[in-house]
Amino acid sequence: METKHIEERIVSDLEELISESCGKNQNDERYRELHRDLLRNHYNAADVDIDYHRKRIRMFVLADNASYRPGKVNLNLPVLHVNLLFKNLKAFLTGCLQTDRKSLSFYAQLLRRFRAGKRQAVLY
Repeated sequence: METKHIEERIVSDLEELISESCGKNQNDERYRELHRDLLRNHYNAADVDIDYHRKRIRMFVLADNASYRPGKVNLNLPVLHVNLLFKNLKAFLTGCLQTDRKSLSFYAQLLRRFRAGKRQAVLY
């Protein structure tokens, strides 16, 4: 029961952060990095570039997860070049949220990192 509450809280907090990041502060580099991190995690992408004016996302997605070894440098991994168009960035990013344990752990790290960055910005 407690675990379910924590999972819901993580997703809820991340949805609020996505809403905040897609508002007036969209040009903030921290928010842009958040958007790229969410897409990298969801699509298992190597390189993500978001064109906010054309509403287009360009990324290289790993074609075969079995060939990927995080500890080994391999420049010959099979990747697909993907172009995605979006109408509403907030809806698109919210649709990328997953509730499996690996994703929830990643989201918790994102939230922790983002909150630490906000506290640091207040200190300056």
